[in-house]
Amino acid sequence: MDIQRAEKIVQSDVFVNVHYHGIPVYIQEVSGETAKVFPLDAIHHEQEVDLEGLNESGPISLS
Repeated sequence: MDIQRAEKIVQSDVFVNVHYHGIPVYIQEVSGETAKVFPLDAIHHEQEVDLEGLNESGPISLS
């Protein structure tokens, strides 16, 4: 994922489905070529990952 798209996702009001090597994650912050994320099923397991490992699947419908 490129840095501009990652930053837009962080600033978005819409939840965007993002995976890190197949694991659904929430992006908290972007810094340079890395991002602070946590897995959606383990919100206390924050980690810093490379942007190259992040992939966007699109928005999730909550309805």
